[in-house]
Amino acid sequence: MNYNITHQENYSRGELLLRALFGWLYIALPHGFILIFLGLWSLILTFIAFWVVLFTGVYPRSFFSYQEKMQRWGARLNARFFNLADGYPAFGLDAKDDKVIVEIPYPERLGRGHLLLRTFFGFFYCILPHGFILIFRQLATMVLAFLAFWVVLFTGKYPVGWHEFNVGTLRWNFRLNLYINFMTDDYPPFSGKPDIKFKQVG
Repeated sequence: MNYNITHQENYSRGELLLRALFGWLYIALPHGFILIFLGLWSLILTFIAFWVVLFTGVYPRSFFSYQEKMQRWGARLNARFFNLADGYPAFGLDAKDDKVIVEIPYPERLGRGHLLLRTFFGFFYCILPHGFILIFRQLATMVLAFLAFWVVLFTGKYPVGWHEFNVGTLRWNFRLNLYINFMTDDYPPFSGKPDIKFKQVG
């Protein structure tokens, strides 16, 4: 899995202020309206995919492709809401974004036993331990995002270490979401660091 948001050498102070003051109006509102309906379809596909995986061990490729595109759309929005990237997030499931990279390997087979284990006990062995740690990690991310806002406003620079940490938080949540929605059988690591083979990407 590859999830990355490219760190820019310089950030636009004008865009930063525009997002802070009117982002809810020109980003959250139009994107959110469309994503409500697309998200409902995503839930339906997830429900159907559960039964398909249970009986065949295979996640329908077309369903997987749709979910991956939805994940990319969400990543584009998060990159702007956390001021990790400039530019307006593109609309559409097939839209491209040169600042946001999301690649999810398609699993040829998924374990049916694993699927049932996740369904009945996933809350205890996955959501609970990860969620407990992520509460504190997300609080730290909110603090860094707040401080980064002022740094970018006055300098046009987003501290590299802060950027990596905040992207790591989003990556951690992303991995957890993939696992819980049985798009992978790989248990998410307790880390926001990128996969080793993708460290140099972006």
